[in-house]
Amino acid sequence: MNEFPFLGFGVGLRPCHYPHIVENWPDQVDWFEIISENYMVDGGKPLHFLDRIRSRYPMVMHGVSMSIGSTDPLDMGYLARLKQLAEHVQPAWVSDHLCWSSTGKHSVHDLLPLPYTRETISHVVDRVKRVQEFLGRRILLENVSSYMAFKHSEMPEWEFLTEIAERADCMILLDVNNIYVSSFNHKFDPMTYINWVPKNRVGQFHLAGHSDHGTYLLDTHDHHVKDKVWELYVEALKRFGPISTLIEWDDHIPEFEDLMKEVARAKTQYQHYVDQTQSNADRDAGHTVAAHHST
Repeated sequence: MNEFPFLGFGVGLRPCHYPHIVENWPDQVDWFEIISENYMVDGGKPLHFLDRIRSRYPMVMHGVSMSIGSTDPLDMGYLARLKQLAEHVQPAWVSDHLCWSSTGKHSVHDLLPLPYTRETISHVVDRVKRVQEFLGRRILLENVSSYMAFKHSEMPEWEFLTEIAERADCMILLDVNNIYVSSFNHKFDPMTYINWVPKNRVGQFHLAGHSDHGTYLLDTHDHHVKDKVWELYVEALKRFGPISTLIEWDDHIPEFEDLMKEVARAKTQYQHYVDQTQSNADRDAGHTVAAHHST
């Protein structure tokens, strides 16, 4: 959709990289994603560097505290600060997670999964519509990694996510790593997830590293992207086409140049997809011409 253009390949903006970015203005990265809550401040170092960097690069906002699935009332104070930040940053888009992260007005500091039921869908859809109306923009919701399932869920996660996006008319931030982590933990085929999600609802990809604990995978964002996740990313490209892609790295953060190696790999995978698509188009065109001449 036109309001969610292909920005290329980005990384999360982290304070440890501020000096490198403003001293070098690296052209290997196309855009940055900020954690919204880190910049809901009045002045100071975060906003100083944010303003310098956003003058050179497209920026998107990614939140962790909306708690869109909570049964608590929507936090209008939080949403007011989010809207104020969006008006200041003028991001390409705003996203958060399809989860709950607060109860009784207290944050649990985690992104917890929801029961996949019709009742939950109606609850979340209503809240997403109100958030979008308040912000004056459509948002993206990200699928989260999970390690447990609710016995009374009525459908798989991909159907749950899709119905919410369709009914609320919001977009999806498809985290490819989270799909892989959850597929391992819950024993489903990740391609089923990829193939179910509607093409016109995905506005961004996330790629990140996870930790392998043998019997389960943990979404830690402190490793390189695993080979199996890169393979799934290739399949996502085949299905959804050119989608803005972000490398997430939130702990044991490497030097910026090391992070750019992950960006370079994403660009290589994307170029392979482009080349293969063009090759297939040329082959199909050749078959069409040959069929025409044969008649």
